[in-house]
Amino acid sequence: MTTDAVDLDLLTRLCEAPGAPGREERIREVVVGELRPHVDEITVDAMGNVAAVRHGGGGPRVMLAAHMDELGFMVTHIDDDGFIRVVPLGGFDPKTLVAQRVVVHGSEDLLGVMGAKPIHIMTPEERKALPKPDDQYIDVGLPAERVREIVCKGDPVTRERSLARLGDLITCKSLDNRAGLYVMIRALRRLAEHQCEIVAVATTQEEVGLRGARVAAQRLRPDIGLAIDITLANDGPGAKPHEQVTRIGDGAAIKAYDSGVIVPRAVVSHLTRIAQERGIPTQIEIMSRGGTDTRELQLAGDGAPAGCVSIPTRYVHQVVETCDPGDLEAAAALVAAFCQTAQDLLA
Repeated sequence: MTTDAVDLDLLTRLCEAPGAPGREERIREVVVGELRPHVDEITVDAMGNVAAVRHGGGGPRVMLAAHMDELGFMVTHIDDDGFIRVVPLGGFDPKTLVAQRVVVHGSEDLLGVMGAKPIHIMTPEERKALPKPDDQYIDVGLPAERVREIVCKGDPVTRERSLARLGDLITCKSLDNRAGLYVMIRALRRLAEHQCEIVAVATTQEEVGLRGARVAAQRLRPDIGLAIDITLANDGPGAKPHEQVTRIGDGAAIKAYDSGVIVPRAVVSHLTRIAQERGIPTQIEIMSRGGTDTRELQLAGDGAPAGCVSIPTRYVHQVVETCDPGDLEAAAALVAAFCQTAQDLLA
């Protein structure tokens, strides 16, 4: 499938909107605007989660969950030369931060760079050393007094990168998890007659501990849960077959396991069966490290059968995350099919 089959305008607006953990206001505006025409009601809770309800025919409550937040930073200090120190929000590999552009969201947005000492003046030891999170600072090109007029401690910082076509693929920052939001929106667009009450939730603060999903799931107490998130496509050079987790282009991933959840066999089997019946390409995902909102859906209330549809993604937690538009559309088709048939899990 080529990139022409994907709604690039929607995906671009989702990926490029800022939304560090706990500071999801601007991405939430985009999500609410996209969900509103396809649901019966929308609410926003105290954690900032968006819950969009699509009434059904009296069937069980199905909660979909796709997190809005992206990896980011929070300002901790502005020194006398105007350089900004930050603390990371989420799981960064410090090597990926060198020579990157960021946006500091103060009273106005400031473009900044996270640079490093030029190699010309590095000592041999510095050349060999891995960067440390405490070494990172942001240069916004302004004197300290001007920076302090615009930026305060606690202001969020996000990475700056535009969505682009990469051959037959798509690359951008924050496909984790704007790809999941995209799939949830597309699934609701295509959802026809259904029995279940569908509650599509765009959750907050997933990257710092699944916090939004915990609150939303405990409040909504779903009968059935389905998270939508990206997963690792470790399918590049040097990866052994058993290390790949998923492969880009092989379809939507049906999660069986991650470090936070063992998906019930009945849920995995149901997703596999409806995919086969509808000709939706899928693959099984077993991810030994990392977790998703699936755990909180499973543990909500008295417990609920919960699964996850994942989008295979390369270069996760970097600004060049990459996915296949065919996998996005397969995931959207599978989520829509699940919403139409989830009542069978409780039969």
